[in-house]
Amino acid sequence: MTVAGLKALFAVAVPAERLKDDEDTLASCSRDTTEHPPGRPDLVIMLETAEEAVAVVKIAAAHRVPIIPRVAGTNLGALSVPTRGGAILDLTRMNRILAINEVDMIAVVEPGVTFGDLVAELKARGLPLTIGIPLSPPETSVMANCLLDGLGNLSLLHGSMGQWITGLEAVLSSGEVIRTGAWALSDVPFARAPLPDLTGLFVSFQGTTGLVTKMAVELKPVLPLRKRLFVLTYERRTTYELMRRLARVKLFDDLGGLSWPTGKMLYGVARPLEKDPDEPEFFTYVDVTASTPRELTAKLEILVAELHALREKGAAIEEPFDLDTLCAIAPRFKVFAEFPTDLTFLTRAPGGGLTWVGTYGPMSRFDAAADKGIAIMGRHGFPPVIVSRPMKGGHFGVLRFITTFDRDDEAEVQKVRACNGELTDMVLDLGFIPYKTPLAAVDRILPRLWPGTHDLMRRIRAVMDPAGIMNPGRWRLDP
Repeated sequence: MTVAGLKALFAVAVPAERLKDDEDTLASCSRDTTEHPPGRPDLVIMLETAEEAVAVVKIAAAHRVPIIPRVAGTNLGALSVPTRGGAILDLTRMNRILAINEVDMIAVVEPGVTFGDLVAELKARGLPLTIGIPLSPPETSVMANCLLDGLGNLSLLHGSMGQWITGLEAVLSSGEVIRTGAWALSDVPFARAPLPDLTGLFVSFQGTTGLVTKMAVELKPVLPLRKRLFVLTYERRTTYELMRRLARVKLFDDLGGLSWPTGKMLYGVARPLEKDPDEPEFFTYVDVTASTPRELTAKLEILVAELHALREKGAAIEEPFDLDTLCAIAPRFKVFAEFPTDLTFLTRAPGGGLTWVGTYGPMSRFDAAADKGIAIMGRHGFPPVIVSRPMKGGHFGVLRFITTFDRDDEAEVQKVRACNGELTDMVLDLGFIPYKTPLAAVDRILPRLWPGTHDLMRRIRAVMDPAGIMNPGRWRLDP
């Protein structure tokens, strides 16, 4: 079908001025910052209401037009880049915070609500509540991060963000609107139980089972006292042992580590490949909150005691110092003062390319995976930028290998693809699983997947989207 024909179809549901086919708009939706191949949409439809979403989905299903949901396009897996044309559904204008329930600690949001929006609204209302906030730009969609089961700065205690969803409203390809969780029966979307948990049909399916238009998410209380502390460690094994120990203490809000190239990149070194002999291996950060000064003091004393215990075993580890002290020495670290934050040294690195192999996996294997990953990145000429953090009390963790590159240099793009391919094979061998999974990783996962699992995923998608229009290509679920 011609673009003019597509516009005529969807003009029944959406005003013509919000049906975009100009070169700038199509080009901006054709690629992301990663090495993944571009894919050009035929049309971009800017939705404003759930009613428009229902009408557009019905039209798309009737005419077998692929539809791809998109908000900021900041994920690093090309998950909103079309695989076979069709229409991008730009959801940025669906940006209403529909409800904030202070007593039950729940917010109901549309897809275009960003972490910046929600944090600002909670502060404006004077509510001592927050949500887990990812280490990503403020324009990141709350809904997208939850549906893709990302993480936030409270994931140490509460797990990945898919677990924060208490219910959702979605449009199936038939145009039918469904609700999940308690929201299917109660006007308060307080939990996913005790009804059958259908919310999981939309988490990590990358938009292939339906278009989510509303989501209820948990909020958590903000305690009045807070400190962000940094601990310098000089060996990876010390860093990971510290993370495992502090995760089990269950007294801290957030805990993670940034490898040594991060500090150099923050100060403008585009590709730091050599570590100074006296430079720490990791900057480990710990967030501590409390209701009273006495509680805060007790938590800090426990942190110091854990550090001393490691030091007595011979670990090279510094005393903790707070963020104000770090910023006095190195002012550019102020970007880590508050989340959400715009990490411009990564998101606007020279060449514009940013990619990762981001995984969830067993913390018992962090050391082996980091050792192998650093060797792989070094062979390909990339600095070993690693982000590590425990999740859900240490039951699993995040291990992420990050690379910046020149995305307009085809030779460098090929080098990044080769590097990330090796990294993906390595982490899969060790039992780690890429999250927000791009197609390049999917193709490596499927031969290893438990027999029958992929077939079940395909059958679920076929039931939920018999028209096959919902973000086709993802997880290789198309007929």
